[in-house]
Amino acid sequence: MPQSASSFSKTTAAPVGKPQPLPFLLTIQQGEAARTLLSYVASLPLPAPDSQLLAVVVAIRAARGGIGNLTGRDLSALRLDDPREAVEALRSLDWQLEDAIFDSDPAAPPVPVTVPDLTRETGHPLPFGKNMRSRVSGWTTRALSAKPVKKLPPSARLASLFIAAHSSSRLLGQLPPDLPEACRAALPGLLDKGFLAELNGEGYRLDPRVRHLSGMHPTTDGEAAEPAPARVKAVATVTPGFEFSADAWAQWKNAATPALRRHVETVEYCAQCALPPERVAEAFMLPSRPQFFSKTTKTTYGQWKSAHPDRGPQAARFTVAFRAEHGHGPSFRQLCEGLSWDENRRQVRGFIVQRLLSNGWLTSTGQVPWTLRPGQAAQEQGIALPRTRSSAAAIAPA
Repeated sequence: MPQSASSFSKTTAAPVGKPQPLPFLLTIQQGEAARTLLSYVASLPLPAPDSQLLAVVVAIRAARGGIGNLTGRDLSALRLDDPREAVEALRSLDWQLEDAIFDSDPAAPPVPVTVPDLTRETGHPLPFGKNMRSRVSGWTTRALSAKPVKKLPPSARLASLFIAAHSSSRLLGQLPPDLPEACRAALPGLLDKGFLAELNGEGYRLDPRVRHLSGMHPTTDGEAAEPAPARVKAVATVTPGFEFSADAWAQWKNAATPALRRHVETVEYCAQCALPPERVAEAFMLPSRPQFFSKTTKTTYGQWKSAHPDRGPQAARFTVAFRAEHGHGPSFRQLCEGLSWDENRRQVRGFIVQRLLSNGWLTSTGQVPWTLRPGQAAQEQGIALPRTRSSAAAIAPA
């Protein structure tokens, strides 16, 4: 066993006036499911972190029924050292992956991946329901894209999943016995990058910035179970008559294009926004309606406009910063509140954004929520996303 796991520590001072911690992404049962997933992958005869990390992503997608969809862009996003070798390692276990998985064209259809172990009706290693599978999959995505680890090698990112899943709500944890050896060697890197605050022998402390990823509640040291985070409480929907159904929401996502579903789940599992699933489902599931703006709304906008002469560049810059932190664009409300535009009326917010869109300061993907980004006028002034995606329109509903 590498010596490094017992010879490093770091102390993190609590910042003055630190913000409220983000809500946990996993409940007690979902945390247990995440650990079950990782133990299952650790038990497979796979040769390297590349194939193990790929197996985690494939297995959670195929947990129900044994078939999961993966795209070439999904594979590229994992930033494996040798994707082809990882795919061959899974094939050696009789997992069925076609060569189309190496096509990174955004328009390429998803590739179905069959995992024989997960097609069994009895003795299923991952007996998850629809919501459980979806939540653990979302947690996996958010953990792998966490700022301290998203650019680290596969061994460190795989280690981050184990570390987070076995960490308590007090940030404390013990290295699990099935942690792959390559992951143990990567632990000092998690310490250096701030995913871990302390590392001492078999024990560790998660950095407070990634506390929301922890998967053990209550903790092993006798801590009482914490109340469920605010995001899982029932929240009144905005549109009268809309009733949230987890099954209907899951069916809607299953019918969406792969690109749209990725966008939806980025919003749904965004730890920064911590939105209730009811609100996310409502925004995507309900068809957009033509907007009518009254004369009063337009008059109010005219008064507001005169007080905000730099609204265009400000809005465009805000969307760039927001996307860098959240992975998706802001809602109309998030845009206005983030810029301290003191306008609480929904109609006026809608007209503000409509004018920003019409004038080219912002653009969006049709009526798809949370897709605001710099428009042509902003780009002409050098305000643009770091890497503009030509496939942005692909997330539009079919």
